[in-house]
Amino acid sequence: MRKDVRILLVGEPKVGKTSLIMSLVSEEFPDDVPLRAEEITIPADVTPERVPTHIVDYSEAEQSDEQLYQEISKANVICIVYSVNNKKSIEKVTSHWIPLINDRTDKDSRVPLILVGNKSDLVEHSSMETILPIMNQYSDIETCVECSAKNLKNISELFYYAQKAVLHPTGPLYCPEEKEMKPSCIKSLTRIFKVSDLDNDGILNDKELNFFQRTCFNMPLAPQALEDVKNVVRKNMTDGVEDNGLTLKGFLFLHTLFIQRGRHETTWTVLRRFGYDDDLELHQEYLFPLLKIPADCTTELNHNAYLFLQSVFDKHDKDRDCALSPEEVKDLFKVFPYMPWGPDVNNTVCTNDQGWITYQGYLSQWTLTTYLDVQRCLEYLGYLGYSIICEQESQAAAITVTRNKRIDLQKKQTQRSVFRCNILGARGSGKTSFLQAFLGRNLLKQRKIREDHKSFYSINTTYVYGQEKYLLLHEVMPDFDFLSEEDLACDVVCLVYDVNNPRSFEYCAKVYKQYFMDSKTPCTMIASKSDLHEARQHYSLTPLDFCRKNKLHPPQPWTCNTVDAPNKDLYTKLTTMAMYPHMAQADLKSSTFWLRASVGATVFAVLGFAMYRAILKQR
Repeated sequence: MRKDVRILLVGEPKVGKTSLIMSLVSEEFPDDVPLRAEEITIPADVTPERVPTHIVDYSEAEQSDEQLYQEISKANVICIVYSVNNKKSIEKVTSHWIPLINDRTDKDSRVPLILVGNKSDLVEHSSMETILPIMNQYSDIETCVECSAKNLKNISELFYYAQKAVLHPTGPLYCPEEKEMKPSCIKSLTRIFKVSDLDNDGILNDKELNFFQRTCFNMPLAPQALEDVKNVVRKNMTDGVEDNGLTLKGFLFLHTLFIQRGRHETTWTVLRRFGYDDDLELHQEYLFPLLKIPADCTTELNHNAYLFLQSVFDKHDKDRDCALSPEEVKDLFKVFPYMPWGPDVNNTVCTNDQGWITYQGYLSQWTLTTYLDVQRCLEYLGYLGYSIICEQESQAAAITVTRNKRIDLQKKQTQRSVFRCNILGARGSGKTSFLQAFLGRNLLKQRKIREDHKSFYSINTTYVYGQEKYLLLHEVMPDFDFLSEEDLACDVVCLVYDVNNPRSFEYCAKVYKQYFMDSKTPCTMIASKSDLHEARQHYSLTPLDFCRKNKLHPPQPWTCNTVDAPNKDLYTKLTTMAMYPHMAQADLKSSTFWLRASVGATVFAVLGFAMYRAILKQR
């Protein structure tokens, strides 16, 4: 909403423009009227909308045409004043003033006009019969007010309507010629309806209507008032109320009715509460609230954010199979201006046998977005109405900014839940397969993935000492000569080589010596395709000797050429290395260390699965 309003009064000489302004300010008709009143500023605390209002007079005798044009360009609303007892001044409204104003304003952002019939005390009849055809001809005209500066009739109302035309304009909402709401308004209100429809049944029940009412107007509706609203809809349309709840058609009808009855402020209050600006676009401040992220800190979703996202999943998982079908995904994102997830998402997170994103995969994708691009996550949460549904100041309340990694190293413990592992290796070494295996896909399933649907990321949960953590794998393109800061910034590094390719290990050795030998980032070698014959590597040291020399783990044998889902123990080890980078290599090599971590993971996974099944039964 605008922070101030500028009202310009124009019209023929002697119609009473200056008298109207002076009568408003002094609350009495002036004995001596100057040629032009000075600009008046009415403070916010004495205006109905609590917005400072500037009132500007125009005098043909004192101002040039150029000065008039400047004032027109600065005005937020223009009052064209005519005298009800002067036919010539009425004719000038259409023959001179409206064309002049239209010539001086942009066609796509016309200034609202108010027709003001002054000197109503001098006649017994109304001028409305003459004015109505003019109002029907020009859609820029918001309303017409007949008033009298002499006896103070409708003076306050005049300036209230002028202010209202700026703060609650009809133009973006309604087309008077078609007598219906504009498509952009319908689109905005449809999103608001879907966000407010908490159970996604296509109907706003009494509980949802009261939440909506309290959210927008800070007070619930009494039961009888709710029934009265629904009865108004019932009387005017057959499909506006179903199962004693308000349908989308009924919701849109009510707002059409508000606008037609001059209660634009009701619809604008709703639109602005849900983040819309005067052009019916979502505010940048709404979508991207301020969030400070210091260096070496990461971003994660907090507990309340996960609960909200769970509720969003539940309301769109219509068949209760704990996965989102393509139709259910499409329905979930109807409140977005675009589809945020492409086909690569299905190869970034866990899916079921039909290739549909599971509940765990859904939460994983949100976790990934939050970690990699928190601004995008804030935007997405804004479309879903997080701050409104969760009654928070903004989406920033959903984000936890982790502490600096150096503090984690000093304290030898971390509070983070998401860890990044960058996967490096020569072409064909098995990096992509390593990512897909983390999602439970063996080589046979991986071969069915389309090339243009592949992802350079995968994310899933692992369990370390009974704690659920997210491990994010990122495949780095094999460009040895240039690795960006993003390629190097991670919690643990995987160097993958193909045991069957004699030239594969050399790349890993060079990358390690160039970038990671003096780094504090833990590294491990992955001996990929271990089901194949192990060729002698064309390098001065064998992979095992290289690891011993550089105090690394021995190369970890790995393959995804299995009948069942590939083993996930290696991913648990990577998460553990990311969580405890300060621990000596000897401790990490210790078999009892890995046994404790793995047993903890197995026990927690079994318990977690049982709890998950229990939650599913409740849902």
